[in-house]
Amino acid sequence: MELLVTLFANFLATNGVAIGAGIAALTGLGAGIGMGIATGKAVEATARQPEAVGKIRTMLLFGLAFAESTAIYGLLVSLLLIFVA
Repeated sequence: MELLVTLFANFLATNGVAIGAGIAALTGLGAGIGMGIATGKAVEATARQPEAVGKIRTMLLFGLAFAESTAIYGLLVSLLLIFVA
């Protein structure tokens, strides 16, 4: 058991930054899925109420901006882990 813990600790010490950067980069996956769902729902809402397309578009763009900022933060964290740590 001690050998397993030692091997795992050595693995994290040598590859921990790469693992952390990979996990941080996965935020783009969640943001992409969220943006796809939001866009699909906006299209459905526009099809149901074409007269509300202006309000729907405004709310969609705000939501997409927040989702994209999450992806950019994840990218920033992964780049910081790769180049600074």
